[in-house]
Amino acid sequence: MDKKWTKPLSYALPQTGDFKTIGSVGEAMVALRSNWPVVAGRQLREARKICIEALEGKRPPAEARRAFIAAAVEAHVFVKEK
Repeated sequence: MDKKWTKPLSYALPQTGDFKTIGSVGEAMVALRSNWPVVAGRQLREARKICIEALEGKRPPAEARRAFIAAAVEAHVFVKEK
């Protein structure tokens, strides 16, 4: 079951610069696996791991949100708070 974040965020799609809003751990996983501009990186690996653990109920969704933001910083993806 997907875990909602208390506050959604938007990130710039690397291909177009358009913004996509995400509000859950599952949506973050889809972004990190499909549209992400880099294929490797320490923060990317950590974000994917934390998202999986959050979906399994082992970590709170807020940790996955923070990890997603860290992966975005690492990949130079612009993120804005909603």
